[in-house]
Order: sequence, then structure tokens, then C-alpha cells
Amino acid sequence: FHLQLWNNYFHLAVAFITQDSLQLEHFSHAKYNKIQNKYGDMRRLIGFAIRDMWYKLGQNKICFIPGMVGPILEMTLIPEVELRKATIPIFFDMMLCEYQRTGEIKKFENEIILKLDHEVEGGRGDEHYMQLFESIITECASQYPGIFNLVESFVSLVKGLLEKLLDYRTVMNDESKDNRMSCTVNLL
Repeated sequence: FHLQLWNNYFHLAVAFITQDSLQLEHFSHAKYNKIQNKYGDMRRLIGFAIRDMWYKLGQNKICFIPGMVGPILEMTLIPEVELRKATIPIFFDMMLCEYQRTGEIKKFENEIILKLDHEVEGGRGDEHYMQLFESIITECASQYPGIFNLVESFVSLVKGLLEKLLDYRTVMNDESKDNRMSCTVNLL
């Protein structure tokens, strides 16, 4: 097992699928269709490869927590439904790995909260992501009664934070100073 090699692989793959030139949703409808028909969505293909490689790490997964939380979050925030459905479960696996090693999920939790703030501020994330995140993580946790309550409170915390961050991002373009101040207070 070569930690640096695996680390380079994951970072390179995430950098590839998050590059601006592959964000098809930013293109015109005609250009989107032309690219989709000719090449397909390469982000999905690479995202699935990242997911498959993650699960091949075995007991070495713990070496990538919390370091890979941010890159995986960046990947899951790409607005492509199948990619999100395939990669969000990696978060539960990260929680499970940390819980099995330490009996808690503090490192993972702190890292995802920090990175989520940064990503949403950068314009990523939406209401659909929040709902998908909640349902997928809760469903994964339902198979593990020992960690279910811990994961349920984590999901509630992330959902509340994401709601407030999305509201804040929306209100920042609002003319009403009172709305912006109220949203800022809620976020704090």
C-alpha cells in the first residue's frame, strides 16, 4: 500500500471531474446535447471509478479521513444526479471507518462542516443535494443500529447548516438589508 500514490490518484481524479470545462450544466442546451451525444458525461465515469477505488482501500480508508472529505464533497456537489447517488455513500463509509477506529465521528464531522461552508459560499450545492444527502446517509445508517443515532444527529446538523448557507447565499443578492441581517444572524 502506497499512501501517496492513492492520495495522488484521488486528488487527480477529483480535479479532473471538477474542472470548469466539464461542467456541462453551464453550457447552452445545444452545446450540452452535442457534448453528451459525442462524449457522454465523463464526470460520471470518473466519479464511479473514484467510488470503486475507495471501496478497494479496505482497512487503509482511515488514512484518508479527514483529508479526502473536502475533495469527495466537491465531487458530490456536482449537479449530476447519478454521480451524487453513487458517491454520497462514501461519506457514510468514512463515518463508519472513523467510528470503528475511534468510537466517534468528530474528525469527519468537523471537516465536512468546514468544507461545506466553503463550497456553498463558492456557489455549489442546492436544495436537491440536501435532500439526497439526508436520504442516502440515513438509509445507509439504518443498517447499522450502533451508529444510527450518531449519524442521525450528524445529518440533522448538516441539513440545518446547509439550509442556512443556501438561504444566506440567496439573500446576499437581496436588496433588503433586514433580510440579509436576519439570515446572517440565523447562520451564526
